[in-house]
Amino acid sequence: METTTGIRPVIITGLSGGGLSSAAKIFEDKGYFVSQNLPPSMILELTDMALAGTAPVEHLAFVTDVRARNFSGSLLETIASIKAKGIAPFVLYLEARDDVLIRRFDSVRRTHPLQGVDPLSVGIEREREQLAAVREQADVIIDTSNLSVHDLRRAVEASVGELPIDRQHVTIESFGFKHGSPRDVDIVMDVRFLPNPYWIEGLRQFRGVDAPVADYVLSQPGAAEFVDNFVALLNSMLAGYRHEGKDFVTVGIGCTGGHHRSVAVSEAIAKRLRELDNVDVHVLHRDLERH
Repeated sequence: METTTGIRPVIITGLSGGGLSSAAKIFEDKGYFVSQNLPPSMILELTDMALAGTAPVEHLAFVTDVRARNFSGSLLETIASIKAKGIAPFVLYLEARDDVLIRRFDSVRRTHPLQGVDPLSVGIEREREQLAAVREQADVIIDTSNLSVHDLRRAVEASVGELPIDRQHVTIESFGFKHGSPRDVDIVMDVRFLPNPYWIEGLRQFRGVDAPVADYVLSQPGAAEFVDNFVALLNSMLAGYRHEGKDFVTVGIGCTGGHHRSVAVSEAIAKRLRELDNVDVHVLHRDLERH
């Protein structure tokens, strides 16, 4: 359904310990009116108030987690009700690996809301199961396992941007396979078929955002052809994504360490995508400064 209003509420949800509170602060800094720990029915009520035209705020964000199950109605029903009003809510889902979540809970000496008398790992597994359907509805999924608070801010800003209503949003994320493939991307491409500048004397200390490395990578046989073909392929996919209601697409471009090849190719792809109409493009280099 096409959006008929300029309001696009943000729903921040995901796993307990996944960074929901940190994401809420990011949206507050961006000028959003943020309400935390709301039951789903109240999300709908506040959205209706904003639609009335007399609300003092234009940007709304709601944080809700598995604790909302204790209230009537479900988050999925709320999302459907908002869409029925001609509004496309933006659903941001945050998650992390089990070992990271366990470490975070231990560090703050908290129990998991679904843990009960069982081990923490059991509570986490229950939450994953209960939120699986919500995760499927998410516009953007961010795995915060390896992200600092500052990294999370960059990831949120890169993924969300200004939440354009009539444009598709593409995030190009470079990464290093040795640090693990990102779990929050829709498409993964491997550019390790290109020669690695790491082994070239005088290039190792630079990164893919630097001209010496970018020029070297993109001048290699097959590099320009890959960029051309991938941009054409993605462009043909965007219409299908839009038809399926997916306005936010994240593409992962990987090399060994995430310093050189993936960075240079990501920047080249982003530059080409910015030439397309009705597409917002952002670049995120996950492992650029990581050793």
